[in-house]
Amino acid sequence: MSKKIILGLVLVSAFAACQRQQPDVMVTDPMAVPVTTEPVYQGKYGAN
Repeated sequence: MSKKIILGLVLVSAFAACQRQQPDVMVTDPMAVPVTTEPVYQGKYGAN
């Protein structure tokens, strides 16, 4: 009985591994504004 269960699990796992996976789709907005801006160098002490 346990051999049938193991064989069934092996068949199910092999079937699941052979399924064609859906590609991940990333949609990027070309007009998107950056979240943060780059820091600007303001001199040695930042007060210039």
